Amino acid sequence: MTRAVLRNNQASPTKVRLVLNQIRGLDVTEARELLRFSPRGASAEVGKLLDSAIANAEHNDHIPSDELYISETWADEGPTGKRFRPRARGRGTRILKRSSHITIVVERYSDDELRARTTREESSGSGAAAERRRRLSRGRRVAASTAADHDHDHDHDHDHDHDHDEVETATVDTADVETVEIETPAAEAGDDAATDAAANDVAADASEDADADTDESDDSSKGAQ
Repeated sequence: MTRAVLRNNQASPTKVRLVLNQIRGLDVTEARELLRFSPRGASAEVGKLLDSAIANAEHNDHIPSDELYISETWADEGPTGKRFRPRARGRGTRILKRSSHITIVVERYSDDELRARTTREESSGSGAAAERRRRLSRGRRVAASTAADHDHDHDHDHDHDHDHDEVETATVDTADVETVEIETPAAEAGDDAATDAAANDVAADASEDADADTDESDDSSKGAQ
C-alpha cells in the first residue's frame, strides 16, 4: 500500500470528490486516461497526484506501475479563506475560498488477479501480458531459490556444530594423555633423586668408618712406642 497526499489544494472537497469517485478501484492506466480527458477542473491536480503515488510505489516499494490499482481515495476539508464583495446599498457579501486535502492510495493486484488479467490481455493480443508473466515467474523462482538456500545453510550450520563437538572431545582426550606423559618423567626423576641420596649416605658411612680405623691405628702406634 502506497499513498500520496496533496494538501491545501485550491478546490472545494465537493468538486474534488466528483473526480475521485470516478477513478476509485480502476487500474492506474485506465485512471490516467480518464483524468486526461475529463472536463472537470480538479482532474489536472488529481492526475498529478496519481502520478506521484505511482512513482512512490515504483521507487519505494519496487512495484511496476502495470500491477497497481487505485484502492482508496478521499478529500478532506482544508482551511477556508473569508472574503467580502461589495454589494448595493453599502452591503457586503461573504465569499468562502475553500481548500481540500486530497489522498490517493495505490496497491498491487494479487497474484491470482494478475494471472487473470494476463490471460485476458493475451486473448486480446496485448504485449504487456507476456512481460508480466515473465516477471511473475521470475519472482516465484527467486522465492523458491531463497527458501532452498536457507534450508541448505541451516543443515550446514548443524553439521558444523556436530564437527565442532567432536573436535572438542578429541582435544580433551589428548590433554589427558599428555598429562599422563608429563607425570611419568617426574616420577622417574624422583626415584633417581632417592637413589642418589641413598648412595651419598652409604659413601658418608664408609668415610666415617675409614676415619675411625685411621684413629685406632694411630693410637696403637703410640702405645707401642
